[in-house]
Amino acid sequence: MSLDPYPRASTALLMIDPLNDFVCERGKLWPYLKEMAEEVNLVANQKRALLGARARGVRVIYVPHRRTEPGDFESFRFLNPTHAASIPIRPFARGEWGGDWHAELAPEPGEIVVYEHWFQSGFANTDLDYQLRQHGVDRIVLTGQRTNACFESTGRYGAELGYHVTLLRDATAAFSREEMQATFVNARTFAHAVCTVDEFLAALEPA
Repeated sequence: MSLDPYPRASTALLMIDPLNDFVCERGKLWPYLKEMAEEVNLVANQKRALLGARARGVRVIYVPHRRTEPGDFESFRFLNPTHAASIPIRPFARGEWGGDWHAELAPEPGEIVVYEHWFQSGFANTDLDYQLRQHGVDRIVLTGQRTNACFESTGRYGAELGYHVTLLRDATAAFSREEMQATFVNARTFAHAVCTVDEFLAALEPA
């Protein structure tokens, strides 16, 4: 597809939840993500987006999920299905391997890591909006998982706040094909662009 040029100074690549429990073979959630992740070549594509953005001087911002701790969610008034399912397995446990960054997708010194999100949107209860505005960013390009949860919710919230939202369709994965398809049907109502990593990199202003 043909994309308008992405200015380096006002564009940010969002790395949503590149954590071991999601994207590594020993990860607690990998068995659920595996089929779709392998189909889209998830980690390799996220790495290409990351390295390509860095090489062109585009700001990279990490949007991590809360690292779980004992007792999380158990006293919540309204326990949602995602948190209820998390209690017995404790994905992204704080201080453990599963809650650490994937080695090839980890932040470099100087890159922004925003506050952890408790549920799905990377904007809710975090400093993501503040960081973007302070750095003059008005275009956000999303990678990450899970497609129909944190990835979609962050994109929707970003559009509500007035950002130009791009979804990289080969740099995200869900637990099923139906979940991924649903997000990209829904994207017609909020995303300004849906493209591949290659298409995005080709549209980036040169360094």
